[in-house]
Amino acid sequence: MKKIQGKIIINAYKRPIESVRQAERLQSEFSLIGVETEIISDQIVRAGVNNGKIFTNLKNSDFIIYLDKDKYTSAVLNKLGVKTFNSHHSIRICDDKAETYIALSNSGLNLPKTLFGVLSYSEKDQISNTFLDAIEKELKYPVIVKECFGSMGKGVFIAKNRVELIELYKQVKSKPHLFQEYLSYKKGADVRVIVIGGKAISAIERYNPNDFRSNVALGGSAKAVELSEEFKNSAETCAKVLGLDYCGVDLIYGDNCKPFVCEVNSNAFFEGTESATKINVAKIYAEYVLSKLN
Repeated sequence: MKKIQGKIIINAYKRPIESVRQAERLQSEFSLIGVETEIISDQIVRAGVNNGKIFTNLKNSDFIIYLDKDKYTSAVLNKLGVKTFNSHHSIRICDDKAETYIALSNSGLNLPKTLFGVLSYSEKDQISNTFLDAIEKELKYPVIVKECFGSMGKGVFIAKNRVELIELYKQVKSKPHLFQEYLSYKKGADVRVIVIGGKAISAIERYNPNDFRSNVALGGSAKAVELSEEFKNSAETCAKVLGLDYCGVDLIYGDNCKPFVCEVNSNAFFEGTESATKINVAKIYAEYVLSKLN
């Protein structure tokens, strides 16, 4: 009987320690269920087009855990029929926060009121007072300003007045970006739900008393929490709509503690969740992957 073999791909350049440990945890759990995996850098992967045909140098892989966001490599792998967790389509949609909200709209989920930014292609472009007026009218202050690409709380800002809004707008106008209402029912807090195979398996509440962003990487703390049915259903709906095998759904508190979707992370770190909840996320993920291959 042929032994199942897989690869765990990590980013070619930026490798926070959490990313490396995540790959090692998964490799360890795969080994315990008899599956061989190799951790490789995206830098050694060759993906492209030759003589009009798409190709890659990756051979003998029954599956790939894709812990990266390089959309070209994942697109090549999927087009060649290589099974990746998650799929190229799902990773791409999650990587762009605006695309995420568009995909999740009309799904019965609570989403913060959002205005998508308009791109500037020159530093000399003047910011339109008409659009600033619209932001103030639709969203009120404070206003959340987000770059569409970023993780661990980076590229997320808050404007408390027009002067701050203009300064932040200048920073992001040449990048994909959006503006959102600020939900302040429970400031500096959110709930991170890990969803595997469409099922919410664990949850932590993250809290930062010194920042409106709750990220542990920015000084927040985490504790295990029991999910209400509304929070559980919201997280599972996100995973279903976006076609995710694995994800971390970040839910923030709206009025009366209603869950609102903040972000969906296709490669969410689970080290903090495992530590706080004592749930073996890596084991559950590895067993899920194996079940999808049989």
